[in-house]
Amino acid sequence: MIRTLVVALGLMISLAPPALAERPAKEYFGAARQGSAQRAAPIGSYAKGCVAGAVQLPQTGDTWQAMRLSRNRNWGHPELVDFVQDLSRKAAKQKGWKGLYVGDMSQPRGGPMLSGHRSHQIGLDADIWMLPPKRLNLSAAEREGISSISMRRANGAYVNNSWTRAHHNILKAAAKDPRVARIFVFPGAKVQMCNDEKGDRKWLRKIRPWWGHHYHFHVRLNCPKGAKGCTNQAAPPAGDGCADAEKWVKDILYPPPPKPAPKNPKPRKPRGPLTLSDLPNQCGSVLSSQ
Repeated sequence: MIRTLVVALGLMISLAPPALAERPAKEYFGAARQGSAQRAAPIGSYAKGCVAGAVQLPQTGDTWQAMRLSRNRNWGHPELVDFVQDLSRKAAKQKGWKGLYVGDMSQPRGGPMLSGHRSHQIGLDADIWMLPPKRLNLSAAEREGISSISMRRANGAYVNNSWTRAHHNILKAAAKDPRVARIFVFPGAKVQMCNDEKGDRKWLRKIRPWWGHHYHFHVRLNCPKGAKGCTNQAAPPAGDGCADAEKWVKDILYPPPPKPAPKNPKPRKPRGPLTLSDLPNQCGSVLSSQ
């Protein structure tokens, strides 16, 4: 199986199968240029898996553009591609927004990436830029050079002047979609949304404060119905999560004192890159599929 996938991906690696199995899996998944010829299925968990039968988000649509095309990360499970297109149409109704600039989704066969994310492995994660698109006819070169804009100030404790009600409305639309499991955004944005929302607050539960995520917000879908090999993340805690976000902000503004180091700490083994043997067995067939 491993020799077959090496041939299928055009990898010039002359190693015995056991050695191939222990090479970083990102080398194999990063080399895949197209999705596998299989029925669409997310396999494993968001940070340890792959995706069969992924489809590509078209580089440009009426209300979206995929960015950083050189990365070839505008792939995902069909439900993710449909979701991104649906959300872009909702975003296009906001003042000053023509749609969405879409950042990283997944590689053609998912799996660990050559750089960046630990998650985005099963075709159910997407990064949406905070930058309101003014044009949706950017060239490939322009998509490499343009950058999103940061929404944070005070290290993420607050939003800055670039944050608008449209950002609130777009994240709200995403969170209210039943396909969505959670959305990661910097803590100050969550607190601002909690302060501004005057209606139904149930959807705020899905907005989760997390480090970074001030140039983009990260949408994660639930495992699709019937996807037996897919492992959902535990559901967010009950409630709107606003008190939790306020604690994040407090810790940013007034960092708690560091915990004293243990007297005899056990040495921690450095976490190495995932190998094929770390992933579900089905990921070998995803790689070897034509």
